[in-house]
Amino acid sequence: MRRGAAADAALVPAALAPLRRVREQLRYVHSPHRFNIVPAGRRGGKTERAKRKLFKAAMRAFNLKHGKRGRFFAAAPTRQQAKNIWWADLKAMTRLYWTKTPSETELTIYLPFADIVVVGMDVPERIEGAPWDGGVLDEYANMKEQAFTANVRPALSDRLGWCDLIGVPEGRNHYYDRWQSALAMQQEKGAASLWGAYTWFSAVVLPPSEIEAAREDLDQLTFEQEYEASFINFLGRAYYGFSTQNTAALRQHYNPNAPLAACFDFNVSPGVMAVAQELRMPNAAHSVTGVLGEVYIENNSNTVMVCEKFVNDWGNHQGLIEVYGDATGGARKTSALSGSDWDLVKVTLRAHFGPRVDFKVPPSNPSERARVNAVNVRCLNAAGQRRLLVDGAHAPHVVKDLDGVRVIQGGSGEIDKKHDRRLTHVSDALGYYVVTRFPVARMGVSSLALST
Repeated sequence: MRRGAAADAALVPAALAPLRRVREQLRYVHSPHRFNIVPAGRRGGKTERAKRKLFKAAMRAFNLKHGKRGRFFAAAPTRQQAKNIWWADLKAMTRLYWTKTPSETELTIYLPFADIVVVGMDVPERIEGAPWDGGVLDEYANMKEQAFTANVRPALSDRLGWCDLIGVPEGRNHYYDRWQSALAMQQEKGAASLWGAYTWFSAVVLPPSEIEAAREDLDQLTFEQEYEASFINFLGRAYYGFSTQNTAALRQHYNPNAPLAACFDFNVSPGVMAVAQELRMPNAAHSVTGVLGEVYIENNSNTVMVCEKFVNDWGNHQGLIEVYGDATGGARKTSALSGSDWDLVKVTLRAHFGPRVDFKVPPSNPSERARVNAVNVRCLNAAGQRRLLVDGAHAPHVVKDLDGVRVIQGGSGEIDKKHDRRLTHVSDALGYYVVTRFPVARMGVSSLALST
């Protein structure tokens, strides 16, 4: 039985509220191309537009020339991501037209002339099998490189189906290659091109205050990638925000009663630790992360030796000792010593500092990109603020790491561990602290920001 007008009004506006008329978004929605690639700024409305496009295609499926029941997909890098991004909104958009209750197990919505299936692409073969009339690959940059060409594209051939590849760029990976190819085809063939290419900044949708807040939260390159949909070339230094302006004499600002961070990355050659404290600098509006010192044992080190060197250097500290570091140390054992690395840290530090040792180690590590991005933001954000300083006299290897660690050529910002095997360890240690204390939030699409 069809719901009354009051029920209709309660359901439809929440899912299909009018959106701002952004020219580039409308060009995408009305694209004449069979395949579209849409790298757009975060929270810029690309997913919201794609949801409505998919909804309309499924509702018009009775016009499909092959005369069979329509089949459409909404995909993301993993099944859980796909469900989080698409499932609730698609159900709200289609609820008045269900022919039976959607399958929560199969993530399938049944409409009069078509089905919409929400799919995870962590196993791209899931998309194979029955043919598709169209669909959307969301966060395409994070999908496997061959997912479209090897799995999705063949499944669209029987019905000449369409597909939109959307998301925020992730360096210059397969998404970048596909974007460049689509641009060239569109420029050469115009409306007759098989591929269309559309992009826009987050600023066309989000208020200026949100854009300025993002500039403070992100470093310049990450801001350009996330909010301006730029395909950043991460070739070169990993910590591009770091410069000589991030070095200063800091020991005079050290507070023996404030928390002191001991930051670990477990290694043998070298054995390392970064020592940091949040400092109030003269005439500064914000506190800064000050790297006051380090432990660096060139060869044949172990976790106990690193801890003992820290105790020797900082044993008179009166405040808390906050411990940060590589979460996987709890599952590893230092050679020739009994217990995991974290067990050894606990025993050694508490033997000297007692209950003042406070462990801040999460159950699992953040991604490498999240850690590097967090350090870059502290080094220099898009608003021009530097909130990480290193005492070069007392932490020379931290300076060397931040200046010398490189990323993999042609990658998406991944650290090149083979460039110089003496590097990466102490900056990794510092990164575990920074990403725990000052994580860079990745904001999802907000339909409220798009509503008029």
